[in-house]
Amino acid sequence: MTHRQRPHSGTVTLGDDDQSGGMKAASSDDQIIAIVNGQIITARDVDDRARLFVLSTGLPVTDQVFRRMRGQIVHQMIDERLKMQEMLQRQVLVSPREISDAIAGIEQRNGMSPNMLRNKLAEDGMSLTTLVDQLRVQIGWMQVLRMNLGPASRVTPQQIAQREKGLQKDAGKAQYFMSEVFIPVLDALHDQPERTFTETIIAELRKGAPFPLVAAQFSQDPSALEGGSLGWVEEDRLDPEVVDVIRQMPDQAISNPIRVPGGFVIATVHQRRTVGKQMATVLNLRQVFFPFTEPLNPQMPTAKQRDALQGAIHLMQTAHDCKTMETVNAQQGTVRPSNPGLQVESQLQPAIKAILGKLPLNRATRPMVSPSGIVVLMVCSREQRNLAQQSPGQVADQMMSERIEQAAQQLQRSLERRAVITVRKAGQRLASQGQAKTPNTSAHGRGASPRAHHRSHS
Repeated sequence: MTHRQRPHSGTVTLGDDDQSGGMKAASSDDQIIAIVNGQIITARDVDDRARLFVLSTGLPVTDQVFRRMRGQIVHQMIDERLKMQEMLQRQVLVSPREISDAIAGIEQRNGMSPNMLRNKLAEDGMSLTTLVDQLRVQIGWMQVLRMNLGPASRVTPQQIAQREKGLQKDAGKAQYFMSEVFIPVLDALHDQPERTFTETIIAELRKGAPFPLVAAQFSQDPSALEGGSLGWVEEDRLDPEVVDVIRQMPDQAISNPIRVPGGFVIATVHQRRTVGKQMATVLNLRQVFFPFTEPLNPQMPTAKQRDALQGAIHLMQTAHDCKTMETVNAQQGTVRPSNPGLQVESQLQPAIKAILGKLPLNRATRPMVSPSGIVVLMVCSREQRNLAQQSPGQVADQMMSERIEQAAQQLQRSLERRAVITVRKAGQRLASQGQAKTPNTSAHGRGASPRAHHRSHS
């Protein structure tokens, strides 16, 4: 098994206070915290990123927690600057559509309605630019890695067949569908600052901070773009320290800090199964959505909203096949797709699961009213499937994830070896406030063992 590598800086220069123009006010928005190959990171940049976490999670965060975040954010933003510079060097552009799709993915993984995250940030006076900049780096970095792979970015049928044989040999072994946040350690001999920061993040997760949002903002692993999701992984593809913990912890729990080569891991397990076998009930659904043109006031519904409810009731009484559901949804403008895709019954929200679990085939549900509209569902078919059987496409996705992870390790190590990074003493004080150490200058970098995950997305 290989391990994930924490990239290391090649040249780090500590500046003096007088080099930053005699700045003494640590709270100045324009204070330069770090310079990465000539590109600056200011106190405003760091504070905006910390505020993004606070506002997007909706949790009250104390000043002490806020200060701890800032130190880690400085080092995270240094890494992002290096990635962005490589993107510009290779002329990698990220389109507005890709950014929009990424934001929609974050909202979907966190159970938010469309545009809910955008609106929440706007209501709190937070510029969307901070989130967009972070997503642009994550998306563009993946494009850089695929360019770096060259011909290896294509998985051949022969390679897929070979992997499938290996999976057959693993039949019966434990598998975990899990997510993680990876916090890198800058100095392997002095990891208390990162441990403290990891404990801070765990405390917020246990208070209810959405795991995908936290992972997207703080995890230093390619899985951050997927909200920290590793998909299905076997024990022999995880660090032994992680395996020891997840074997004992209950599903949906948040682990304590797990020290692994290169840093700390925060893990959560969503599901467990044995390789080659995971029987589940799969539902083929159709839905009709009656949209509202304005938010519903339950005490004073508009005439159009009352008409929509009558239409939903009529549908419930008259629809007896899924084709009818598709036709009516088209008449309503297909605001939501008629076919939401196959749904695993055990993974549905409890309220929906209770409704659909006993619903006969080809019978519509009662109208379900929300502030944005009314939805009626119908189960077209219900069957038992072995979810652990991977398609060739899923095997190829797994193999590509492994190659991208390895490419990320190699390229970022190279970038940081060549980089000139200046951290101001004011920035050093900031890092000290956040309980994080400024990296030491060393001809060999900061020394951490590589660490890589091999994962399945079945």
